[in-house]
Amino acid sequence: MSVEQPIEHTGEPLLKLNNVSKFFGGLAAVQNLDLEVKPREIISVIGPNGAGKTTVFNLITGIYSPTSGNIVLAGRSLAGLSPDKVLRRGIARTFQNIRLFNNMTVLENVLVGEHTQLKANVLGSLFHTPNVMHEEAEARQRAVELLSFFGTELVERQEEYVINLSYAQRRRVEVARALGSIPKLLLLDEPTAGMNEAETLEAVKYVRRLRDELGLTILLIEHKLAVTMGMSDRIYVLDYGRKIAEGLPEEVRRDEKVIAAYLGKPTAADQKAAE
Repeated sequence: MSVEQPIEHTGEPLLKLNNVSKFFGGLAAVQNLDLEVKPREIISVIGPNGAGKTTVFNLITGIYSPTSGNIVLAGRSLAGLSPDKVLRRGIARTFQNIRLFNNMTVLENVLVGEHTQLKANVLGSLFHTPNVMHEEAEARQRAVELLSFFGTELVERQEEYVINLSYAQRRRVEVARALGSIPKLLLLDEPTAGMNEAETLEAVKYVRRLRDELGLTILLIEHKLAVTMGMSDRIYVLDYGRKIAEGLPEEVRRDEKVIAAYLGKPTAADQKAAE
């Protein structure tokens, strides 16, 4: 997989983590993390298992509250906000383990993602007023448009239960559902996990298209280094909850600390300190 030249991004960051730490009892899952994502960047967070990557996502989306530090989206703090309020502020996510409603159709799953955009009240929903019916029709049309972003196959299978889809197709439905909330920032947790090479290449293409065609800003976790190196503007590397490197893909690829973290080899500095 070839490495593309990164796009130059300017302006204020859309997302900023300032000196963020998260402790569970005496265990530090994330320590003193600074991270920035500028509009329309594709940023990857990588690191060995247990490095704290998913904890970072859970902090950003309000599942966890930071022990210290601050998380800011578009100049406004997310501190103390619940996940639903973070979603309404403009952050949507997918999960490492796909979380779809298997007893619902493809279309119904995507419609769930649009609930933050609907304005109908309880009475209107109960009595199916003209406004509610119009809003529901628009929501269904938008859901079909979101599915069509990934090609015609999901549109053709919109009335099937998602459990009947392939793994890669279910991944796309989960992304379409996240898009239903019209996010400013999309968090993708292992978007190519469990995929073969061909499916992985397709996933990389649509992640780029999410940025290039829809103007989305994307923060992702990914274990496949070829994927992150091939589509990221910048990369952050975590190890034991600490940031050990950040920079352009080629810079990170050559970083001694990154190589040591993945291969388990001591750095030259470690060897010298041990002498």
